Amino acid sequence: MTRIAFIGLGNMGGGMAANQAKAGHDVAAFDLSPAALERAAEAGCRTVASVAEAVKDAEVVITMLPAGPHVLSVYSEQVIGAAPTSALLLDCSTIDVETARKVAGLAKEAGYAFADAPVSGGTAAADAGTLAFMVGCDEADFARVEPALEPMSRITIRAGDHGAGQAAKICNNMLLGISMIGTCEAIALAEKLGLEPERFFEIASKSSGQCWSVSNYYPWAGPVPAAPSNREYEGGFATAMMLKDLKLAQDAAAKAGATTPLGAQAEALYSLFNGLGYGGKDFSAMVQMLRGRLDTLAQ
Repeated sequence: MTRIAFIGLGNMGGGMAANQAKAGHDVAAFDLSPAALERAAEAGCRTVASVAEAVKDAEVVITMLPAGPHVLSVYSEQVIGAAPTSALLLDCSTIDVETARKVAGLAKEAGYAFADAPVSGGTAAADAGTLAFMVGCDEADFARVEPALEPMSRITIRAGDHGAGQAAKICNNMLLGISMIGTCEAIALAEKLGLEPERFFEIASKSSGQCWSVSNYYPWAGPVPAAPSNREYEGGFATAMMLKDLKLAQDAAAKAGATTPLGAQAEALYSLFNGLGYGGKDFSAMVQMLRGRLDTLAQ
């Protein structure tokens, strides 16, 4: 049994912490939300009143926080110096590469092993323990990182040194955002041309248009039963979160001097969709905006 401090019990973190507890670990869980703490307790975690209390005896510290400023604040002010220096620090948030490297530097300077380990898979995978982890860490530390993530993971890949996990996540989600818009546009056009979206799925999923957005997350109800399109686009990966990741990608592209015109267009479209009040809907609900059928979406 490993003593794990889990900080951040939101839509993703709650399921992840629950899987650590299910694996038999002692999970000291903290969140600012009383409701999140209650759910964690029901899932077998030991809830605590502060970050300091969570990390004081931890062997592994896992954080799942909203954005870079939160990660920097929690680590610099509440984790580093409060957790034993023998603890492995794992940040699973999706943040900018620069902040990930800054936190890694602070942790390393204080004597800790640290990894940025953002995830792919959404809330369903978080609940099921089948997330994909993209890890940035010192090569020697990966042997500790992989087993620490195993109860939450389908696959764990070391992308490179500190910051590489965030780079991989940002690039992956930019690609996902672009491919989903392409899928939604194709469905909207197919419908206009008299081709049923269900039949288009049969064709695209077995031909050169095949991609994850088609085969695993089809934005039209019916063909992929587990997709959020069958739940009125509730759950899954919120539009607001996709927009956050696309903004991170555009910021990274600007700093790196990379040309990402489709990424920029994807950000603009998701920004529009979010601004219309659909930030809480799964990002595949974009299909209804492109069909001109926002009236089918409840806000």
